[in-house]
Amino acid sequence: MAPKVTCIDPFCYKQFPLSFPSPSSKGSSAKLDVTAEEFEDVLNSYIHDEGYELREGYAPFCKHVFLPNVNKGKGGGPLTMGRVNTVEITDDNEALIRTEYEARTEKELPVLTRYFPADSIPSESLPPATYLDCILYSRSQIIAENAAMGESGVPSHASIPWGVVSIKLQTVDYELPMNPITAMRNALGEEYGGSGKEIDRGEYIKAVEFWGKHAVVK
Repeated sequence: MAPKVTCIDPFCYKQFPLSFPSPSSKGSSAKLDVTAEEFEDVLNSYIHDEGYELREGYAPFCKHVFLPNVNKGKGGGPLTMGRVNTVEITDDNEALIRTEYEARTEKELPVLTRYFPADSIPSESLPPATYLDCILYSRSQIIAENAAMGESGVPSHASIPWGVVSIKLQTVDYELPMNPITAMRNALGEEYGGSGKEIDRGEYIKAVEFWGKHAVVK
């Protein structure tokens, strides 16, 4: 068996309620209706069997895998029945938008976010995901960020070079703009729950243009 290229990082556990049920699992990240173990197996098999080359992310320590939403181990059916959770803002739905201060973990600095409440957008109106954007961080970056947040020690999966820190359900096989508030949090530094990557003005403006017209459903 080929060694694993990547594994699900604890930061991403909240997206796998079947494996890590938690009543306090909040946030805008999409939830997947598969186990973390099954997802890991499919993702690593795709990387190995297809000779997939990791795509570049917003920093050298970040990579992407755009995984087709097909589980070959189940006869070619979808890996997850999850639907895209990013919605275009229109005159008809703009009044449904809500805002709140949100932190993805207890140690992060809360930031202002906006979203559509899940009960305000019919799930059947959201398109099924055809691609899963798996966002990977290098092991050294994960360890550095954990240390900055007071989480020391060597994780059990330290020998696996990449960790999946987020999964976005999409209908396209390329990276959507990062939410501007996420870019700001990253620029604040690791001690605030960011990555320490400075803001790229050009990419930030592109993100504003996109997220000025879209919001997540949660």
